[in-house]
Amino acid sequence: MEIWINPACSKCRSAVQLLDAEGAEYTVRRYLEDVPSEDEIRAVLDRLGLEPWDITRTQEPAAKELGLRDWPREAAARGRWIAALSAHPKLIQRPIITADDGSAVVARTEESVRDALGRQPLLRSTTAGGNEVISVTVETNRIPTRT
Repeated sequence: MEIWINPACSKCRSAVQLLDAEGAEYTVRRYLEDVPSEDEIRAVLDRLGLEPWDITRTQEPAAKELGLRDWPREAAARGRWIAALSAHPKLIQRPIITADDGSAVVARTEESVRDALGRQPLLRSTTAGGNEVISVTVETNRIPTRT
């Protein structure tokens, strides 16, 4: 699990505190210092299931300077948006958690952080007959009942 943060952001600090409180294993990426490439942004967008304009902070001064509010929000403009996010990483909504199952979430709420924590990696294997088997391990907390 990796979390993209800006340490000055209260939502990022809250997400990190919750990950720590839950004992999660994760890597911190300070994305303003370790700027994601366009390919990395594309990969995270694919994991999020979102478009670049969905994770753009349009109220930032750089967004206003670029006139992002007037940019088309369509497939043909996707590359332009991604290039802007890479060139101006402060425009990327934060925090973003890439979960162990290959998905990602914009973790601005406690609920979304817990969602990322609950995602389990898929285990892939192949049977002797060549069929792919996908399984997931789910752990539950069971409360014993008295009879």
